[in-house]
Amino acid sequence: MIVLLPPSETKRPGGDGPPLALDILSSPALTATRAELVDDLVRLAADRPASRKALGISASQDGEIDRNAALRAAPTLPAIHRYTGVLYDALDVGSLKGAAVARAAARLAVVSALFGLVRADDQIPAYRLSAGSKLPGRPTLAARWKPSLEPVLAELAGRELVVDLRSGSYAALGKVPGAVTVDVTAEHPDGRRSTVSHFNKAHKGRLARALASTRAEPGDAAAVATVARRADMRVERRGDHLTVVVPA
Repeated sequence: MIVLLPPSETKRPGGDGPPLALDILSSPALTATRAELVDDLVRLAADRPASRKALGISASQDGEIDRNAALRAAPTLPAIHRYTGVLYDALDVGSLKGAAVARAAARLAVVSALFGLVRADDQIPAYRLSAGSKLPGRPTLAARWKPSLEPVLAELAGRELVVDLRSGSYAALGKVPGAVTVDVTAEHPDGRRSTVSHFNKAHKGRLARALASTRAEPGDAAAVATVARRADMRVERRGDHLTVVVPA
């Protein structure tokens, strides 16, 4: 089983790994697109106003541009420790113990706007690029990623069950045939339901933790739902789609 996570805009700074080496990242079929995007961001960093516009940031966030300028020389961290924020706080991979650590490393992957599919232990630097970023004079990131990323994801899905926890913009970078998909809905005391926005990340992080650490080897959506329920999550299943139901 592979659990696909979205990245986060916030990244843990620094690292103790060697500089970025694209040729040793997993999924080598993505190397050419990765290299093009790294080159684009490094060049763009020389033009701060253009960088701010493309990345959707303000002058107070120019440190993000500095990160992009240093992409090829900056220290790295394993991808699963690079990303921070609500989902990754709930996942809390650093607190896993024993065999659960190895299971998480094997099962967790992130779909990134800069690197495409990265596995948990792929070493990457801090950077700023979101799925919705618009690099000047370039096609959309979805248009650039789909030709190389979708075959990689399809091959992955042909070997293992994929549980896709990505948000819409990252799911648009490459579809996964036959994946188990998940959404989160809030149920009010009167039975009315509404979409969960910000905190849906926390609930997906809890589900990711349960799936990453379980001794079970889920092979379908029903088995994924069973793991979630054992983690005290309320889950409804319709085919390959799961809905996590939480109190409003």
